[in-house]
Parts: sequence; structure tokens; C-alpha cells
Amino acid sequence: MSIVDCKFMLRESAKLTNSLHWHQRIGTQRDWVWRGWQTRYTYLRPSRSQDPRNQDSIAIEDSATQGIDSQQPATPIILLHGFGASIGHWRQNLPVLAEFHTVYALDLLGFGASQKAPLNYDVSVWVDQVYDFWLTFIRKPVVLAGNSIGSLICLAAAAAHPDMVAGIVMISLPDPSVRAEAVPGWLLPAIEAVESIFVSPLILRPLFYLVRKPSFVRRWAAFAYSSPEAVTDELVDILAGPAGDRGAARAFCALFKAVGSSQFSPGVKTVLRNLTIPMLLIWGRQDRMIPPRFARPHQFVECNPNYVELVELDHAGHCPQDECPEQVNQEILNWMAGKFVLRGLVSSQQSVVSSHQQASKNLTNDE
Repeated sequence: MSIVDCKFMLRESAKLTNSLHWHQRIGTQRDWVWRGWQTRYTYLRPSRSQDPRNQDSIAIEDSATQGIDSQQPATPIILLHGFGASIGHWRQNLPVLAEFHTVYALDLLGFGASQKAPLNYDVSVWVDQVYDFWLTFIRKPVVLAGNSIGSLICLAAAAAHPDMVAGIVMISLPDPSVRAEAVPGWLLPAIEAVESIFVSPLILRPLFYLVRKPSFVRRWAAFAYSSPEAVTDELVDILAGPAGDRGAARAFCALFKAVGSSQFSPGVKTVLRNLTIPMLLIWGRQDRMIPPRFARPHQFVECNPNYVELVELDHAGHCPQDECPEQVNQEILNWMAGKFVLRGLVSSQQSVVSSHQQASKNLTNDE
């Protein structure tokens, strides 16, 4: 098969993919019981040959029937969503990244289609979930990629389980320790005592029934995203749907309380300084939730300049993987090609992303 034929098939495949319901575009979804709780994950296998001598051919694989294994030569990727999101938030990234890597995405406990478990949440809970998933299904070094709180989990997991993590991609990285650094130590207990009043279930439960409404979710997404056109009905469905699950109100109260705690996660800069793996930090210049002028992402590079690379994207807000997926997909693939796979695959990967991008534009123009 020629390269022209290959590109044509990819463009046609991308058109079909974009026209499908998002559940049909994120791979093979399955449930996995972890510590007695039901959790959801999905995966996609590479659809293209990893051998650079066979770049003109497409390997047709049926991931639904072949199951999960660790035989793929390229470094696998695990995608971790942010607060209030789910595996559906990666619907524009999974198919493209899976052209060359086996890609997994997890619904973190308490989110998405995973069980809304009644427990005290913090980053360590999700780190344990990710690590146990890795032990069960993968057992070879992976790249962890996360958005917002998901990137915080990636960082903590890399520190806790170096045997699992070959590298991390952090998209819009929050640093909960910023407040602790800015507030005098003697004042922090008083502030947390006041905050504990506002995170009471008596206040949070009524708030939950307000914020789960699609109209509110749409306004929240419009604040998180730079482009209004990116806030689609599909996105609102992905974000608002899990709020109707059993136990969602109780989980919301526990999660909201956890995120505001000073013990939610280890200090970002402390962890960054001690890691010796490749790290890619991606930030949207129009991020209103963690504004770059406040977060100063360059300070994270300065913590470990030999290992941390920063990419700042124009016209992107807090979730650039969804708002400008073509750019994010290309940045991740290029970075991984340089760090983890044969460099000869870079031009082929660029062709794949360009084909998907052009197909998306053509689909938009046709509509």
C-alpha cells in the first residue's frame, strides 16, 4: 500500500471517527473491580506498524477481541483526566496517540463511570488505583499523561513508583502547596477551620444539585476553555452525565473537601526536583483556572531543567488536550518519539496527526 493510499484511508477514518458518538471513539471500555469498587477504563491498540520499514502499511487490529497485553514494542500511555471529567475528555486524543502506542484511559475512582465510593480522597488514593491497574494489565514502563489534577497524580505516581513510570506529560499542572507557601504557618489552621464550615455536606449537597445542571456545566466549561466553539453539547454531556450516578452527591462532597485540603498532594516543586525521568509540561496561555502569570510554569522548569520541557500554547485554556487536540497530540508524539521510540518514526507520526487534523477541518467545512 502506498503512502498516498495510507493517508487517504486515515482521512476517511478520521471523518468516520468524528461522526460517531463519543463512546464509540474512545476504544474498548471495560470495568475493573479495584478494592471492591467498580472502575471504568478504556484502551486502544496501535493501528499502525511500529517497524519503520513498514510505514506504508496499516495493521488492522480488533482490540475488542484481542484483549490487553504487554507485547507492543512502543511505550504505552495511560491518560488521567482532571476534576469533574472522565475518559470521554480524551476522545480527541485516544485515536491519534493510538496510531503508535497502546493507550489506556482511566476513570478515576469517584469520577466518570467509576463508582462514587464513600471515602476520604486524596492524590495517594488515585496513585494506588493507577499503580494497581498497571500491575494488573501492563507491567512495563509507561508514560503517564494527565490534565489538571490528573497531572498532579502523574507526578505523585512517578515519585512513588519509579518502576512504573518512564516519563510524564503534565497538562495545566496545579500546585496545592502554593497557598501553604503564601500563608503564614500560624494562620493556616484558622483558615482551614473556616473552610471546613463551607465544605460541610449541609452546604455542598445543595450546591451539587445546582452545579450538576447542564446549563451550569456549560458556563463552567466556558470559563475553563478559551474558545466558546469548543464548548459543545457533546462536551457538556461528558461532564454532566456522571452526576446522575448513585452516590454522586456524597462523592462530590468528599472530593470538594479533599481538593481544598493542604494534605491533598505532595508539593509539586519538591517532587519535580527529585525526578530523573523525561517530563513534558503543557500550558494554555489563556488558562483562566490556573493563569500562567500566576502559576509561572517556567518555575517548574527551573526546578529540574535537565528533565522538564515546557510548551505553551496560544488560544488554549485549562484543557488544551480537548480545545486544541491537534497541537497537543503532535507535541506528545514528537516528545515521545525523541525520548522513547525510534526517531525515524517522527515524520510518520506527523503525517498521521496532519491527516486527522485535515479530516476534522474538512468535516467542519462540509457541515
